[in-house]
Amino acid sequence: MTDSLADPHLRYAAPHATDGGPRDIVILGSTGSIGTQAIDLVLRNPERFAVTALSAAGGRVDLLAEQAHRLRVRTVAVARADKAGELREALAARYGAEPLPEILAGPDAATEVARSECHTVLNGITGSIGLAPTLAALEAGRTLALANKESLIVGGPLVKAAAKPGQIIPVDSEHAALFQALLGGTRAEVRKLVVTASGGPFRGRSKAELATVTREDALAHPTWSMGPVITVNSATLVNKGLEVIEAHLLYDIPFERIEVVVHPQSYVHSMVEFTDGSTLAQATPPDMRGPIAIGLGWPDRVPDAAPAFDWSKASTWEFFPLDTDAFPSVGLARHVGALGGTAPAVFNAANEECVDAFLSGHLPFNGIVDTVAEVVAEHGTPATGTRLTLSDVLQAETWARARARELAARSAARTAQATSEARA
Repeated sequence: MTDSLADPHLRYAAPHATDGGPRDIVILGSTGSIGTQAIDLVLRNPERFAVTALSAAGGRVDLLAEQAHRLRVRTVAVARADKAGELREALAARYGAEPLPEILAGPDAATEVARSECHTVLNGITGSIGLAPTLAALEAGRTLALANKESLIVGGPLVKAAAKPGQIIPVDSEHAALFQALLGGTRAEVRKLVVTASGGPFRGRSKAELATVTREDALAHPTWSMGPVITVNSATLVNKGLEVIEAHLLYDIPFERIEVVVHPQSYVHSMVEFTDGSTLAQATPPDMRGPIAIGLGWPDRVPDAAPAFDWSKASTWEFFPLDTDAFPSVGLARHVGALGGTAPAVFNAANEECVDAFLSGHLPFNGIVDTVAEVVAEHGTPATGTRLTLSDVLQAETWARARARELAARSAARTAQATSEARA
């Protein structure tokens, strides 16, 4: 597996390791789902981990200040510059006469924190805005616990060029599972990767039946508790398409050897099939603290990081083929992943805009992937290939977001006109 970004056979020696003491950790996106669960893990294992810096978008300033005070961090960052004063006040209320931590504010604050002195950076930011912090952490020589899949997907060649072998430890449950299962053999012995999907709240529905689902329907995930964007991505299975691209980039396995199967219980997080016919599956009850612990602690395991199965109780585990007609997003993701260049960035950016339009009531559920496909088709075949630059990515994203908004607005106008005519 020596060619892969995330090679479980390799241990990347971060230059700021602390022998005999807690491992210094920076958490990006600390007030989100991944960040709060990571902090829970850290607080339960003070002998293993110490958080030196936090960053967050700025929507939950009181929680960010509480986290900073409880963890006694050196630096706390907020992406929204207009929240700097509110953050300072919230910190002052908790620290009293004690010196406050360093405060950074603005769109580059997380990137600055990502290159600060530490052993491991956990990137738990949602969306492609996580790309710059990902590159900063890698270029500074930090071990990167990567939960921000979008940064790898939109900036694949950039991330691959910046990362040393073994420097990235995946935190997505599916890729943490593959990471562990791949220890069962060599690269030459791997036949295929099998990525599991819960199927989301609409498993078993036809494309026609999906046409009328609501925002509330889409946010009611049967297994996982996540933010709204990721939850909708799980409902459309765009999230699974992104994970296929991520698996290809992390492990250098061709797309035709990466399979998606539906597993409603979400017990098996992914599998590796080897050339002798054997399959290794990684299984735990659905809980992100296990993958987070792999990201923060590797190559050591953190005892009792997450619940284990009670094997004395009967349970049923089911697996179904993916309905590619009702959920075309995985096939579309394979297409843009094979195109490479700026195509994955266009796919991801257009999807983020379409999810926003759906959540605000301006785009039907099926319109999310249909609109993304239209934007991808208009973008065409990217010319940059492996010569991708950060400027290329940002320009492609800007175009894709604007075009997706235009198409979503056009769809909303058509729907409004049809509703008006029907009432008349």
